[in-house]
Amino acid sequence: MKILVCISSVPDTTSKINFTADKSAFDKNGIQWVINPLDEFALTKAIKLQESQGATVTVLNVGDAATEPVIRKALAIGANDGVRVNLDPKDSYSTAKEIASVAQNGGYDLVLCGKESIDYNGGSVPGMVAQLLNQPFVNASVGLDVNGAEATAVREIEGGKETISVKLPAVIAGQKGLVDEKDLIIPNMRGIMSARTKPLQVVEPTSSEVKVQGVSYDSVPPRAAVKIVSPDNLDELVRLLHEEAKVI
Repeated sequence: MKILVCISSVPDTTSKINFTADKSAFDKNGIQWVINPLDEFALTKAIKLQESQGATVTVLNVGDAATEPVIRKALAIGANDGVRVNLDPKDSYSTAKEIASVAQNGGYDLVLCGKESIDYNGGSVPGMVAQLLNQPFVNASVGLDVNGAEATAVREIEGGKETISVKLPAVIAGQKGLVDEKDLIIPNMRGIMSARTKPLQVVEPTSSEVKVQGVSYDSVPPRAAVKIVSPDNLDELVRLLHEEAKVI
């Protein structure tokens, strides 16, 4: 079985987010980049299938050369090889189109990814990939088993969980719960050393078509100063809630 795991390079959750002076782009200066956490759940699940079923695992990133350290980390975690599409992605469609092209040309049985990246939180790429490939799609999966040519995925729904069986090839988008957090793999020295020699193929994009263009970015407004009201001064509390907070 051949598994393709799509990974995004995203800012570490502790990074301070800033934009350029003209607010036209994200300011990348001083940012620490990591594997998108939801993609890491998908990658760990793929490694488990590698161990239990002898699957080969390829990691794929759509990005420029600056994303290669993140790809190497994925290789250190246990992926067999990597592919980087040499494109600075501008929207979900252009990213999905390149993923679908690699998946189709590589003849993969299963495409795994996180349900969304934690930077833009669009959540649209996995579904687009499945549509472009004309393959079954399960979103927000918290469980996955593969038996021959069939995959059984579990996803959370309101009030419970839903179990879905699909024929392979298929696209599965995972989230927290796809594997236990304690099972997430931290690369050891042996993995880091072996990652240096694992194949990393760089391919050129198939298209430059972009359907969505970012116009400008704005930071979240700073929080207002906290006002402390004495518990004995209920009239003042009511006034503030009515006139300033406007919640009553």
